[in-house]
Amino acid sequence: MTQNISEKSGIACLLFLLFLAPFGLHRMYVGKIGTGILFLLTCMGLGIWWLIDLILLIAGAFKDADGNIVRLSK
Repeated sequence: MTQNISEKSGIACLLFLLFLAPFGLHRMYVGKIGTGILFLLTCMGLGIWWLIDLILLIAGAFKDADGNIVRLSK
């Protein structure tokens, strides 16, 4: 079973996560508007959600709104 690769840039997503994390922009960037707003309102899930997203993104398991994998390299 092969996974589709997202057209969204993993590097941009990582930069949003590292530098603009409190705003949830990395989730909004990949089309997850609802969870991006929730990320903002819960202060990054008290930091836990931020760490989980970072691990998923680095491990190549972070997905966009369509279920496609957001990869750091193409």
